[in-house]
Amino acid sequence: MNLLLSKQAIVIKKARHVSFCIEARRFANIPGEKKSTAEEISALLKHKNWNFLLESSEIPQKLSPDVVHSVLDRNKLVVNPKRLLDFFDWSNHNLGVTQHIDSFSILALALCNSNNFTPANRVFDEMLQRGYAVTDILSSLVKCFKECDSFSSKPVAFELLIDAYRNKRMLNEAVSAFLGFKNEGFSPSVLCCNTLLNELLKGNKMELFWKVYEGMLEGEMSLDVYTYTNVINAYCKVGNVKDAKRLLRVMEEKGCSPNLVTYNVVIRGLCGTGTVDEALELKESMEAKGLVPDIYTYSTLIDGFCKKKRPREAKVILVEMTDRNLVPSAYTCGVLINALCNSGDLCQAILVLEKMIAAGVRPNAVIYTPIIKGYVEDGKFDEAKEIVQDMWQKGILPDILCYNTIITGLCKVGKIDEAKMCLVEMERRKLRPNSYTFGAFISWCREAGNMQVAEQYFWEMLDRGVAPNYATFTSIIDGYCKYGNIAQAFSVLNRMLEIGRLPNVQLYGILINALAKNGKLPDARNVLSELYNKGLVPDVFTYTSLISGFCKQGNSEEAFLLLDEMCQKGVRPSIVTYNALIGGLCKSGDLSRAREVFDGISGKGLAPNAVTYSTIIDGYSKAGDLIEAFRLSDEMPSQGVQPDAFVYNALLHGCCRAGETEKALSLFHEMVEKRIASTLTFNTLIDGLCKLGRMSEALELVKGMSDRHPPDHVTFTILIDYCCKNGIMKEAEDLFQQMQERKLIPTIVTYTSLIQGYHRLGDKLKVFSLFEEMVARGIEPDEVVYSSMVDALYREGNLHKAFSLWNELLDKGLLKGHVSETLVQSWCEKGEISALLASLNEIGEQGFVPGIAMCSTLAQGLDKAGYSEKLPMALETMVKFSWISNSMTSTDLITRCQMDGHTESVSNPPKQSAFEVALQA
Repeated sequence: MNLLLSKQAIVIKKARHVSFCIEARRFANIPGEKKSTAEEISALLKHKNWNFLLESSEIPQKLSPDVVHSVLDRNKLVVNPKRLLDFFDWSNHNLGVTQHIDSFSILALALCNSNNFTPANRVFDEMLQRGYAVTDILSSLVKCFKECDSFSSKPVAFELLIDAYRNKRMLNEAVSAFLGFKNEGFSPSVLCCNTLLNELLKGNKMELFWKVYEGMLEGEMSLDVYTYTNVINAYCKVGNVKDAKRLLRVMEEKGCSPNLVTYNVVIRGLCGTGTVDEALELKESMEAKGLVPDIYTYSTLIDGFCKKKRPREAKVILVEMTDRNLVPSAYTCGVLINALCNSGDLCQAILVLEKMIAAGVRPNAVIYTPIIKGYVEDGKFDEAKEIVQDMWQKGILPDILCYNTIITGLCKVGKIDEAKMCLVEMERRKLRPNSYTFGAFISWCREAGNMQVAEQYFWEMLDRGVAPNYATFTSIIDGYCKYGNIAQAFSVLNRMLEIGRLPNVQLYGILINALAKNGKLPDARNVLSELYNKGLVPDVFTYTSLISGFCKQGNSEEAFLLLDEMCQKGVRPSIVTYNALIGGLCKSGDLSRAREVFDGISGKGLAPNAVTYSTIIDGYSKAGDLIEAFRLSDEMPSQGVQPDAFVYNALLHGCCRAGETEKALSLFHEMVEKRIASTLTFNTLIDGLCKLGRMSEALELVKGMSDRHPPDHVTFTILIDYCCKNGIMKEAEDLFQQMQERKLIPTIVTYTSLIQGYHRLGDKLKVFSLFEEMVARGIEPDEVVYSSMVDALYREGNLHKAFSLWNELLDKGLLKGHVSETLVQSWCEKGEISALLASLNEIGEQGFVPGIAMCSTLAQGLDKAGYSEKLPMALETMVKFSWISNSMTSTDLITRCQMDGHTESVSNPPKQSAFEVALQA
């Protein structure tokens, strides 16, 4: 600070010295003609009609800045300063060039010396308008002041310059002027300094504020209550209540008594930092000193206690404010009413409203809104609507927010008809619905799954000229994504772009998440690129959605690339991100890499949660490493994570897969005792018992399932599948009947088990009957069912229908190559190859023309079944009926089959049990 002042002083002194030298040289060398002109003007200025005399002479042609300055300098103590100002204005009109800066300074000082402060202010304003630098003005004013001893008793001119800068909001210059004058030994009055401090405080120019304050202290100025109050206010403004309280004590120690404003500033500062109890104590201390709190004091305390969610204490303060006859403002009452409503004390809020009205304070719609909201949150919609009607009767106009509060509440609880009636009344009252009004209806439709009606509200909103807000766009786009209509979601997005609304990160995240969940990862990647192009940075939710999508598809490499990408963008992965990676790696069988990720979590500043542990434990359990799975589950409590139902179920499943029945039963009983067993738990153990052939125990377990965890479709599917595989079809039929009696809908897995079971027994009628029933229920058959149907038709002798269905399924990609090959191999069993070749000839004669895919699969199937020597005969039939060209060989067909992907080039994955397939379904 001292260095700054020293530098500024040097600049001012140098500027003053240079200016003084220049002026001295100029006046020493003023030509005789200019000197005589100045003397002539000085003589004429003594006459009342000086203006006329000057205009009638040749003086206007002889005017120059030097002449004007000489006239002013000669007459500053002789001629009335107002006349000098008039002459200065006259010369400006006739001169046409810029006056000397010292002319302004002499004139301003002369006017101040004679207490003509208003015209002096005008002179300073003109100096500022002419753009003189603050250092030049300082130098000139100080020089002219010190050259005339008669000016020494009137340093008020310096204050006027500071005020001139301050009034024009040139606060930097005002502070520079203050510091410059102080360094020259001039001290502006405390009033001038206080006014400047106050202006700096209002303008939030805190650095300049402290410079002025420190300058006052260095100048040993006598600070008054206004100075201290300004400084205390400055401390409070930045939350430094500690120094504010210290200064309050200092001013009292120095005999400067704080006034009500001072205390109010500190009370406001304390309330602003949340120390409301100390603020209340200060108010009491103030009263003890004879100062009476005013409306501002009470309002500040009420607002402070309300913000701390202590409305009851706030109400006590309000009561005290009224037993003193101080009428609270509508704002103060509104703050208290809002706080009471937010704390659930609606009765007290209404009581405050009644007292407010009784005190003559007129409430407005803003005050009524929290009460309306309180009734709505309590489900008291009639009371909320009565409040609105009461407002109309009292001439208080409810606003759109009052109606939106009721409409939103009604929509949330599904009372859509009442919400529509509110909308009708609102429009009848000439209140125009806004985006929040329509947003409430759209949200209800989305939650109800009725996106068609949601879209109708959306387009009605646009037709009425109401621009949807981000919440509305997000709601409808999220709804379409939630119900799988991604194309429509993008249609709404395009509409959003058309009206000039750019999607935010949240919206892009919703779209990316929907695409990733639906397996459309290339599209999700494209949306991510668009997000980058808009200059946006995806959030952790968006990245995690994509990573999870790639993990579910087994593409862990792409998932890790995304992980690196998000880290490079400065987005910190969450535990959910790592959980997705671990899950994907476990699913793809890469357990060692999954463990690497798991072990590295703590180094990322994160802690594994229950999902993390259950995922990795499930991975080890499915891999058959029960020792590590149980070790991890034992480790969980020491890491602050308790094993939950998911962990226990994963361990139970692992034990059942490994045939560790006794360990599985022990886990099961432990889960029942801990009351964490679920239907899934029972199903897991039932599946394990069935695999071991302990059907009777499994059935007993089913009988023990209670209302808390009743059997579901998976339970019955497990049992039905076991019966079908073991040829116990009567028991399977009974279980199927029980399932339907319990209103449980059979799934594709249930029907597949039954169809395969009857197919093995050769009961074609049951196979066809079950197939028709399944289709009638709207269940899409899988390739196992389709292959069973083709095989049943073939063995029944309905060759045309069998081969037609088989050909159609191959063309549509509904049958994989290895399934078709299995069909061919089964038809070739027990030396039935001749029958198969005869069948081909028969369907050819019936006019059936299969596609190249079926011909290729036939050739591949015969080759794999060990009948390659019969391939020429099959080929001859295909050529005979023009199914293939006569130039095509059996090798061509087999190669074609492999190239088209009709056969699998890798080993088949381990076959899943009906329980695992049912879970996925």
